Amino acid sequence: QVRLIESGGRSVQAGGSLRLSCVVSGRTFSNYAMGWFRQAPGTLEREFVAAINYNGGSTNYADSVKGRFTISRDNAKNTVYVQMNSLKPEDTAVYYCAADWSTTISTIPGEYSRWGQGTQVTVSS
Repeated sequence: QVRLIESGGRSVQAGGSLRLSCVVSGRTFSNYAMGWFRQAPGTLEREFVAAINYNGGSTNYADSVKGRFTISRDNAKNTVYVQMNSLKPEDTAVYYCAADWSTTISTIPGEYSRWGQGTQVTVSS
């Protein structure tokens, strides 16, 4: 059984930085493309944030975070990260990592088969 566990979320002031981590267990991590999504308060859908392919050679970002967030992975540690800089109040959300058994990366939540429980990020102005 694949498990994804996120950590690193907390409250920060605007302009600050956070690094979220997601540890994956249960299957060969290096076979998965990984994504970060977020769900803002009062919204029903999860928004794509960033994704990385199985070996880290390809990444994709939402326009809203491009230049501020960086996704990376360490296959030796079964972990994917997202470094978030220059945080804004509109980045406030529950952040989820997700795994896709695929060689390509996707921005669509429905294409990810495994999800973590989420970690709360709150950015105050």
